[in-house]
Amino acid sequence: MYLPGSGSAPVIIDSMADDPVDKFLSEQKTLDAQRHELIKEVLRQKEAAIKTFDDKLEKLGYDEEHSKRSHHPKHDEKKPE
Repeated sequence: MYLPGSGSAPVIIDSMADDPVDKFLSEQKTLDAQRHELIKEVLRQKEAAIKTFDDKLEKLGYDEEHSKRSHHPKHDEKKPE
Protein backbone atom coordinates (compact mmCIF):
# COMPACT_ATOMS: atom_id res chain seq x y z
CA MET A 1 0.00 0.00 0.00
CA TYR A 2 1.33 3.40 -0.94
CA LEU A 3 1.13 6.09 1.68
CA PRO A 4 1.00 9.47 -0.07
CA GLY A 5 3.12 12.21 1.37
CA SER A 6 5.43 9.82 3.19
CA GLY A 7 8.31 10.53 0.85
CA SER A 8 9.32 6.87 0.70
CA ALA A 9 8.73 3.98 -1.64
CA PRO A 10 5.35 2.24 -1.61
CA VAL A 11 4.81 0.07 1.52
CA ILE A 12 3.08 -3.28 1.22
CA ILE A 13 0.90 -4.15 4.19
CA ASP A 14 0.04 -7.83 4.19
CA SER A 15 -2.19 -9.59 6.66
CA MET A 16 -0.50 -12.66 8.13
CA ALA A 17 -3.79 -14.49 8.71
CA ASP A 18 -4.75 -14.25 5.05
CA ASP A 19 -1.45 -15.61 3.74
CA PRO A 20 -2.04 -19.24 2.63
CA VAL A 21 1.58 -20.21 3.31
CA ASP A 22 1.47 -18.95 6.90
CA LYS A 23 -1.89 -20.63 7.40
CA PHE A 24 -0.48 -23.93 6.10
CA LEU A 25 2.63 -23.67 8.28
CA SER A 26 0.50 -22.92 11.33
CA GLU A 27 -1.69 -25.94 10.64
CA GLN A 28 1.41 -28.12 10.14
CA LYS A 29 2.82 -27.01 13.51
CA THR A 30 -0.49 -27.80 15.17
CA LEU A 31 -0.69 -31.22 13.54
CA ASP A 32 2.93 -31.96 14.44
CA ALA A 33 2.30 -31.05 18.08
CA GLN A 34 -0.79 -33.29 18.14
CA ARG A 35 1.21 -36.11 16.56
CA HIS A 36 3.91 -35.83 19.24
CA GLU A 37 1.29 -35.87 22.00
CA LEU A 38 -0.31 -39.00 20.50
CA ILE A 39 3.08 -40.72 20.31
CA LYS A 40 3.76 -39.86 23.95
CA GLU A 41 0.36 -41.26 24.94
CA VAL A 42 0.95 -44.51 23.02
CA LEU A 43 4.35 -44.91 24.68
CA ARG A 44 2.78 -44.35 28.12
CA GLN A 45 0.12 -46.96 27.36
CA LYS A 46 2.75 -49.39 26.10
CA GLU A 47 4.83 -48.92 29.26
CA ALA A 48 1.76 -49.48 31.45
CA ALA A 49 0.82 -52.63 29.52
CA ILE A 50 4.34 -54.04 29.83
CA LYS A 51 4.39 -53.32 33.57
CA THR A 52 1.00 -55.01 34.01
CA PHE A 53 2.20 -58.04 32.04
CA ASP A 54 5.44 -58.23 34.04
CA ASP A 55 3.48 -58.01 37.30
CA LYS A 56 1.23 -60.90 36.19
CA LEU A 57 4.28 -62.99 35.25
CA GLU A 58 5.84 -62.25 38.63
CA LYS A 59 2.67 -63.42 40.40
CA LEU A 60 2.88 -66.67 38.44
CA GLY A 61 6.46 -67.19 39.62
CA TYR A 62 8.17 -66.51 36.31
CA ASP A 63 11.93 -66.20 36.65
CA GLU A 64 13.48 -64.72 33.54
CA GLU A 65 17.01 -65.94 34.25
CA HIS A 66 16.05 -69.61 34.59
CA SER A 67 13.35 -69.83 31.97
CA LYS A 68 15.37 -69.20 28.84
CA ARG A 69 15.48 -72.33 26.77
CA SER A 70 17.52 -72.97 23.71
CA HIS A 71 18.11 -75.94 21.52
CA HIS A 72 21.73 -74.79 21.30
CA PRO A 73 23.57 -75.87 24.45
CA LYS A 74 26.30 -73.61 25.72
CA HIS A 75 29.86 -74.88 25.40
CA ASP A 76 30.30 -75.01 29.18
CA GLU A 77 27.20 -77.14 29.64
CA LYS A 78 28.17 -79.91 27.22
CA LYS A 79 28.72 -83.35 28.68
CA PRO A 80 32.34 -84.44 28.77
CA GLU A 81 33.09 -87.38 26.51
